[in-house]
Amino acid sequence: MSETIQLKVEGMTCMHCVAAVRKALAAVDGVEEVVDVSLEPGSATVRGNARAEALIAAVKEAGYTASI
Repeated sequence: MSETIQLKVEGMTCMHCVAAVRKALAAVDGVEEVVDVSLEPGSATVRGNARAEALIAAVKEAGYTASI
């Protein structure tokens, strides 16, 4: 059963940043869908069975910070 995971993402300043975070999250094993990445308030929502640690690591690899 898939779950919805909400992340707080910091460091995004433009729509390019949003696209980079969306792409990074989509590449994580277990992500079925990137539901939303929002510049304001700095959040991302994904659906699937991905581990939270893997999602946070992917966002960090893209150059931003994330937390649950």
